[in-house]
Amino acid sequence: MIFRMRIGSIELRRPFCQAGLAGYSDRAMRIVARRRGCSYAVTEAMLDTVMLMGGRGLANAIDTSDEDHPVAGQIIGSEPSTMAPAARLMHDAGFDVVDLNFACPVKKIKNKARGGHMLRDVPRGHAILRAVRKMLPDATLTVSLRRAFDDAPESKDALFELIDEMWQLGYAAVRVHGRTVEQKYAGRADWSILRELKRRYPDRTIVGSGDVFTAEDAVRMLRETGVDVVWIARGAIGNPWIFEQASRLMEGRPIDPPTIAQQREALREHFELAMEVHGEELAGRRMRKMGIKYARWHPDARAVKQAFISTASLRDWNRVIDHHYSAEGPGVWPAEDAVDEVNAAGADGCGIGTDA
Repeated sequence: MIFRMRIGSIELRRPFCQAGLAGYSDRAMRIVARRRGCSYAVTEAMLDTVMLMGGRGLANAIDTSDEDHPVAGQIIGSEPSTMAPAARLMHDAGFDVVDLNFACPVKKIKNKARGGHMLRDVPRGHAILRAVRKMLPDATLTVSLRRAFDDAPESKDALFELIDEMWQLGYAAVRVHGRTVEQKYAGRADWSILRELKRRYPDRTIVGSGDVFTAEDAVRMLRETGVDVVWIARGAIGNPWIFEQASRLMEGRPIDPPTIAQQREALREHFELAMEVHGEELAGRRMRKMGIKYARWHPDARAVKQAFISTASLRDWNRVIDHHYSAEGPGVWPAEDAVDEVNAAGADGCGIGTDA
């Protein structure tokens, strides 16, 4: 099977990318993953009106570096007049790609659609696509969508109307999540739409999304649907090794859980990078929930999770590492119910100023 591992003119080394996740996927998370095999990453979705207001929170959210490429900046909003200049800001900030989020299952605000609600307001979606392309005639642009708003036949038609328009405007790729907007994150993602999209648009880059929690899931999506790239969202939280693991599986090589030493290295890196972006106080709050997810790989996962819950500073973080990660040895595969904990992390992509 041949995959189009490219986003416009950007060639990807591997067909796996780290998705945008609200409250998680900052530069720190992206770089830790890049150092372990992630070749492409996306920011959480930035609300266009918040972007236009600026501020320190925005600066932290769109912070990037030389090591953090290729990277897509993701925006969400409801008006062409604000989405277009927000896209320009993201492009000017140095992002290689600008992704328009038409996927998040956010509520309507003042009778205006944003995120996945574009699937109920196709003319608005078309207007945004055109306005952003007019603002950025030469930029690499992509769109994130869900398979439909609901299970009504006309909702699926709306998906194709939006995708056909973006191809006409020269957008480089589309990412489709296998749930409907009404499903939010309940139930299972339906991957059959991904197969259908790849058959319908064989020469276009299709990115698949939904229920990718393990390296095995990522490879299975590629093989069962034929998509070109797999969007790994909640499965990447506390698991920066998933990209290398998936690549090894694709090559027919065995995989093992990260060793205690590998976990220790990632944990120290992650907190240090988070402090660069957010400062120690905010990094301490953000990393607490990240440590809980990392704990799944430790042989004494329950005790390590409890230890990370009480962390608030670099000193606390190092104390947990020194106590639980000092001995060498193998890691473990997460318990079967650990995926439920990852599920609780919430939406993939919905970010600043959204209520998803």
